[in-house]
Amino acid sequence: MDMGRERLTWGLLLRVGILLTAVCVCIHVYLERGQWGTPAPLALGHPTHSSQDWVQQSRTKQVSAEAEELGRSIKRRISYVRTLKKDSPARKRDADRKDPSTPCCPPPRPHRKQTPRWHIDLEPWASESHSLEDEAKRFLNYITTPQVSCASLAIEEDAQERTKGDWAACLDPKYSLTHRIQSKHCRVYSFGLGVDDRSLEHTLTRAGCEVHLFDPSLKQPHSQQAEMWLHRLSVDWRDPNPAIVVQRQYVSTKKLASILNDFGHRQVDVLKADMESAEWKILENLVLEGVLDSVGQLLLELHLHWAGFEVGGDDPSVVRYWFSLLKELEHASFRLFHVHSDPAKPRLFLHKNVLNASSAYTLSWVNTEWKP
Repeated sequence: MDMGRERLTWGLLLRVGILLTAVCVCIHVYLERGQWGTPAPLALGHPTHSSQDWVQQSRTKQVSAEAEELGRSIKRRISYVRTLKKDSPARKRDADRKDPSTPCCPPPRPHRKQTPRWHIDLEPWASESHSLEDEAKRFLNYITTPQVSCASLAIEEDAQERTKGDWAACLDPKYSLTHRIQSKHCRVYSFGLGVDDRSLEHTLTRAGCEVHLFDPSLKQPHSQQAEMWLHRLSVDWRDPNPAIVVQRQYVSTKKLASILNDFGHRQVDVLKADMESAEWKILENLVLEGVLDSVGQLLLELHLHWAGFEVGGDDPSVVRYWFSLLKELEHASFRLFHVHSDPAKPRLFLHKNVLNASSAYTLSWVNTEWKP
């Protein structure tokens, strides 16, 4: 009898011990889940310590993601690190911009939205006969007759002894370039291929302009020389095929609109271009895409010994196309103020001697309505 009671007592104690152990395990699991698991609903206005930690971790992750995205976007842009000499015009220009007494530049104006155009408007024929001589006479008279006067010209140094140089920019106070130079906001783009004479660019640099030289024959993608920026790049009337970009890993030509966007520039005070017979299609692209609104002065060398790249048709139609393009400039408020023809150039006009015309003319226009 005593043995049976003893066994019953031990069995009851064993069951109670097992039950207490299970209760302890459940309590421990509950406490662990409350500390590391999903936080319980917050009481209004009284967040717990675990919820604050969770919110802080979420904010930290969000800030880190935004910083990484900002870093990637910055890498896509071209950054220029200036290492300029003391007392240089560019360093003085930067000091003036940092001076609190100097008024800050006005906020950038939004781009104008224009209706897309697919072709230029051709002007009427010069005569009913559609002859080359009539078209050439109208065209040559147009490019050799300045439309506005310029009281002050910035001319190439090696051409100072002559009355007119090859390239010239207008410094007349009635136009914007002089005021842009005084306000330290002048920017110049110069496009060419292996050009040795950069005297006009040096003159504008000394005046305080930010000058960018574009030449696809340069060895380095981007560099700085004589306080001017040099880029292994040129302007074209079309952007390259994306497949070609992947294969070459570097693009040497782009449309002007793409270059402005890549460099983060909205306006160019002076655009100088010697594109070796590609100027007609490039000018057509500037007209159709409305990029001329971003240009203050346009300096072009026109090559007339042949039609130019991707310009087709018979000779009278080619000259009519040329004339129509220049009239588009006039419709965009550009006025011719400087003309120069090199007497050493051959007298060829579409492979012929027409009216003793030169094979190349350097023309300069000013945008009379440009207000950056």
